Amino acid sequence: MRGIYPWLRRVIQATIVAEGMKVNRFELTVAFTNDIELQRLNEIYRQISSPTDVLAFPANDLDPETGRKYLGDIVISMDQVKKQHDQFGDLEKDILGLLVIHGTLHLLGYDHATREEKIKMWRCQDSILSQFQVTVHISE
Repeated sequence: MRGIYPWLRRVIQATIVAEGMKVNRFELTVAFTNDIELQRLNEIYRQISSPTDVLAFPANDLDPETGRKYLGDIVISMDQVKKQHDQFGDLEKDILGLLVIHGTLHLLGYDHATREEKIKMWRCQDSILSQFQVTVHISE
């Protein structure tokens, strides 16, 4: 997994550009943790007592010093990345790319609560993933 962070940065930038925004105007945080922490956060914020692979916490705050918009936080369970790798055989890097795109889209206002929202979000994800020759999909 060496060298993954510059690649993930490019994936995030591609997601922001796909939404017609300028990359240098936004910041966000990506945290990597485990199932225990994701289950705790999932229970607190979504009242679901099970782990998940990614959670996004939109902020939309403006930093008065830099003028940049802080989009929020993305939290990813590396336990889930490993499970998806073991189950589907996709590269962990590709799974991480998908989860970072998914989380970034949530920070940008996308959701998948309805069928229409899901179709729109998945199309956007697939379009961005194709730029990086990645073909993994979130299984829900």
